[in-house]
Amino acid sequence: MDTFKRLEAFFMPHKRYFMYSAVCLLIVTMITVAYPIVLQYTIDHIILAERYDATISVALIFMGLMIVKGIFTYFQQYLGDLFGITAVYDLRNALYKKLQYLPFSYYDNAKTGDLMSRLTADVEGFRFFLSFGFSELIRFTLLIVASFSVMFVYSVPLTIVTILALPFLCVAVYRFDKKVHPAFRKIRKSFGQLNTNVQENISGIQTVKSLSREEFQTSKFNSSNGHYKDRYLETANVWSTYFPLMEFIGNLSIVALLSYGGYLVMQGSVQPGELVAFFSLTSYLIWPIMNLGFVINMFSQSKASGERLLEILDDEEKKDEDVFVQPEKLGGSVTFNDVTLTYPGEEKHALQSISFYANKGKVIGLIGATGSGKTSLTQLLTRFYEPTSGEILLDQADIGTYSLSTLRTNVGFVLQETFLFSSTIKTNISYGRPDASMEEVILAAKRAQAHEFIMELPQGYDTMLGERGLGLSGGQKQRIAIARALLLNPSILVLDDATSAVDMQTEHKIQLALKELMNNQTTFIIAHRISSVKHADEILVLENGRIVERGTHFELIQKEGPYKRIYNIQYKDQEAVAKV
Repeated sequence: MDTFKRLEAFFMPHKRYFMYSAVCLLIVTMITVAYPIVLQYTIDHIILAERYDATISVALIFMGLMIVKGIFTYFQQYLGDLFGITAVYDLRNALYKKLQYLPFSYYDNAKTGDLMSRLTADVEGFRFFLSFGFSELIRFTLLIVASFSVMFVYSVPLTIVTILALPFLCVAVYRFDKKVHPAFRKIRKSFGQLNTNVQENISGIQTVKSLSREEFQTSKFNSSNGHYKDRYLETANVWSTYFPLMEFIGNLSIVALLSYGGYLVMQGSVQPGELVAFFSLTSYLIWPIMNLGFVINMFSQSKASGERLLEILDDEEKKDEDVFVQPEKLGGSVTFNDVTLTYPGEEKHALQSISFYANKGKVIGLIGATGSGKTSLTQLLTRFYEPTSGEILLDQADIGTYSLSTLRTNVGFVLQETFLFSSTIKTNISYGRPDASMEEVILAAKRAQAHEFIMELPQGYDTMLGERGLGLSGGQKQRIAIARALLLNPSILVLDDATSAVDMQTEHKIQLALKELMNNQTTFIIAHRISSVKHADEILVLENGRIVERGTHFELIQKEGPYKRIYNIQYKDQEAVAKV
């Protein structure tokens, strides 16, 4: 029960629903146990005594019990469901909130499909046990205690004979639990992998079709689906092995009851009605123990689900510790002093001994091959990752003294892989500033050279976008992302290959629009094109996580170094194309 104890903060506040449900269940169970007593009375005191005039009274009593039982069964089930769904409402909200605040590094290895499986299937598995499993455990306990009590009143010797096989049944149930829980843990993990395959395939369907890899993806899914099927069959094998065994042990008790009970009836020690009632009570005794395997099955599934949910809840989120500086607006000066970064779980440095100074309003160009450390450098500005060593200063104060919210509202990012939400264009642009006026949204769109194509859309700024901005070209999505960053008016602006999907003419227009803004902002431009960084106040050329060259465009093309080689390659290609 350790998993449930650790999650009790989500269901204990709603325990009153469970308690009300338990009271209703107690009444339902007592009425259920009363059925055999009514049956015994009918046989021994009405049929055998030939008092048929009392039949109507007994029938009315029996009908009244059924009506009362039906009413309390309704409330018991409704309150049980209310307990479960209210608890997981809080749990699901907590999980989603936790995912928002987990560190950036968490998502380096997390798989979207698996996370979706945890927030849906695993949460639902946990809810089902809260709503139904706990109630069944109480029901079984009450039935066993009540049945034993009535059986001992009828006949102690017959009760002892009936329960002789029960210890063997309990052993079988215990062994079943030991086998079934690991099996369900594997099923949950396999289901998460299956979801991941589906999510990746749907997200990358254009790539799949463009490369004619449909058969490969089908084969990959079949493999995951087959793995999931095999895990389920392992569980089915456990069920198929233990349930017939438990049923056989339970039937031995019934055989012993009928044999010895029949003998006692012939001896006159037990009345026929008592034997019939005993038979019914035995089913109330054996049935709960046999079906305890079903509850254990639910418990094992919910425990496996709870363990997967705790993996998220237990993960350490990014928190502010000792925050001394919390200005509403940063000045924008940036200093790196001998900064080294090594990603968690890796040995190779992503950045090594990086040192530079960027005064407020300066434009810093970052250029280099893929994997040279350009993006890693800018991600340190918002503490997506923490430097392994060295010092980063913003406005001459250590970056660790600023709150995360201060950093992330003052550093605007426009990434190469643009993400847009399934909402209107206006909502996407104003995502960082939902209180922005329409005039401010339009101004940001104009600066990003997006206003013109937006007004050509059927509903303009109220046009609904599909998933991930489906319906717009890559260049259009990038311009909306740029508008979103400009609307924030951040102190530091990071353009991470932000114009890679636009043509040269549009890129030039965007750069002209940004030029006025860059006078008041510190801007980092990550690019592969020389044209994107040639106007920068300083250009840093990175190779293998190190700064190998620095200077202005004019200074760097005078040297025979990496920047000059990149320049020659790009501009010679352009000259060759122009001649053709």
